[in-house]
Amino acid sequence: MNTLPMNSPAPARPVPTAFAAALGRVKRRLPRTVLLVAAICLVIALILTAIDGRGFAVKLIYSLSVGAACNTIVFAAMLLSGWSTDLLYRTRGLPLPDQRNAGWLGVLPGALGAALFGPPLGLSLADWITGFTSPSMLNLNSTSTRLTLLFSVLATLVTIFVLQAQERLAQARAQAEAAQRQAAENQLRLLQSQLEPHMLFNTLANLRVLIGMDPARAQAMLDRLIAFLRATLSASRTPQHPLATEFERVADYLALMDIRMGPRLQSRLELPAELGQLAVPSLLLQPLVENAIKHGLEPKVQGGRVEVSARRDADMLVLSVRDTGIGLAAAAAAADHGGSHFGLAQARERLATLFGGRAMLSLAEASDSEGGVLVTLRLPIEPTSPTTAA
Repeated sequence: MNTLPMNSPAPARPVPTAFAAALGRVKRRLPRTVLLVAAICLVIALILTAIDGRGFAVKLIYSLSVGAACNTIVFAAMLLSGWSTDLLYRTRGLPLPDQRNAGWLGVLPGALGAALFGPPLGLSLADWITGFTSPSMLNLNSTSTRLTLLFSVLATLVTIFVLQAQERLAQARAQAEAAQRQAAENQLRLLQSQLEPHMLFNTLANLRVLIGMDPARAQAMLDRLIAFLRATLSASRTPQHPLATEFERVADYLALMDIRMGPRLQSRLELPAELGQLAVPSLLLQPLVENAIKHGLEPKVQGGRVEVSARRDADMLVLSVRDTGIGLAAAAAAADHGGSHFGLAQARERLATLFGGRAMLSLAEASDSEGGVLVTLRLPIEPTSPTTAA
């Protein structure tokens, strides 16, 4: 059995205003900032305690208060920078530019403000909590004042550097993911453009053969082809549609082939009603059915049967296309002599592009006495499946 592992492109997010971008950045960074500042302040309290050997709890309160004040000033400066940028553009009547990097202009003045005003604000907060009175920050002759200033500046700079590095890594990952989504969309459009003419040319080739053999059946096939193409080409312009619509397109194709093959082709479609509105990639099954007829049933003198079915297995949708044709070995030999399994290759590429490792396509000999080939698709059931036909 051959298996192939098969991430839906996400829609592009709107560009935020400068203030909204800065606010989003603050919200994303706040949990990490709290943890990082707490860790740094704990280290500072331990160092100060090691210097004079007493008052760890009090030193920790002072350290946390100063750290919180410094980082609050940095975040406030980022928000103020975003708000003033929006105000400037609106005042001048200009359209807002791409502001996804907004807020960084406030980091440097925020760091300066944190170094100047963070320690006195933090010490005042700690004095209020503990009831003590700290030396004035203007008294640089005090060892505790110098240490407080030094540690406050260093802790603020370290916090800003670490969080900026994390933010830039996150932006790089987001850009890489956007590039991957764009590449996936381009690949899907290419595969779709390959599928439509292939299907049409195969059907026209079949019609050409039938014109010389039975003009009346050729006329009926041409009428059916017109109706089939009208529905199918419309469906091919949408990336996905309900499974019930997919089965309708397969039924249209089988009716078209039935005109040419007559009693040599039997078919059976099994779709449970509760699965009809699940979303699937459009025209996913038709190439597999076409492949089963061309490589499995047509080379067999007496023809055979094509069965298309769907079932649910936990959070997976299982689709099966089975034929009672000549089997894998004979079909592989025919392919070596110039045949083409376009349907399988096309389905594999589309599934790999759309679902990555969350889906699977398998190809195997049928296990019963009738022989033939069984193609099985396992797709993840998406939570946003449509409820109406596309």
